[in-house]
Amino acid sequence: MIYIGNHLSSSKGYLAMGKQAVKLGGDTFAFFTRNPRGGKAKDIDPADVEAFLKFAEEHHFGKLVAHAPYTMNLCSDKEDIRIFAKNMFADDLKRMEYTPGNYYNFHPGSHVGQGAEKGIHIVADVLNECLLPGQTTTVLLETMAGKGSEIGRNFEELRQIMDLVECSDKLGVCLDTCHIWDGGYDIVDQLDQVLKEFDDIIGLDRLYAIHLNDSMNDCDSHKDRHEKLGQGNIGGEALKAVVTHPLLQGRPFILETPNDDAGYAREIATVREWMNEEG
Repeated sequence: MIYIGNHLSSSKGYLAMGKQAVKLGGDTFAFFTRNPRGGKAKDIDPADVEAFLKFAEEHHFGKLVAHAPYTMNLCSDKEDIRIFAKNMFADDLKRMEYTPGNYYNFHPGSHVGQGAEKGIHIVADVLNECLLPGQTTTVLLETMAGKGSEIGRNFEELRQIMDLVECSDKLGVCLDTCHIWDGGYDIVDQLDQVLKEFDDIIGLDRLYAIHLNDSMNDCDSHKDRHEKLGQGNIGGEALKAVVTHPLLQGRPFILETPNDDAGYAREIATVREWMNEEG
């Protein structure tokens, strides 16, 4: 069993997102903690959160996968951007405790010419400052495609970050199928080998969520352009193999495909059909 959903707009509140997820056929969803291209966060309404938590329990929701804004670069080469990003990160973790026990996913960032090793240490330093033993939120490092100077272009870089973090039990990974494909991991012909490599380097017990996307690009292109399920170079059969793989069950799968609501509803239904076919 998996939990399936897509990114929803948080502008109308948690309960509205929950109802929209159910309308689309989902039993989880992702949302940006604030404007994905900016830094402003909407005030949280405790009454709305309480109503949502009751609704989520009634509809047997899986873990939510909140997403940090794209502009948050913890390892920027500019100090003001790093400070802004760290403050945003810390504030988001406080806000996540309104919906306890869920996931907060973020792109590790881009070192912008400083070198991967320095970028990795900067990210780890921020995590050591912001992660707290008492928090209920698990922070997820996202696998990246390796575009430009991105950190997290391979499993080894994520492992290096994790090894430097003291509260490592509050840290995990979100695997993005488009990103790892574009990053050079052949999940079409070598899915089992890729999962074994992930397990050997990071551990599948640290894989908490999956972004389920097709790709417009060839494997190892390092470009990061998502496509609708079955319409890209990964293809429907390979994505079905991901969804139904016995080592990946029980996790939230989040669609980040270029779609409208009708398209997301079709894709969620397709994923459920794949699961039913496998029994």
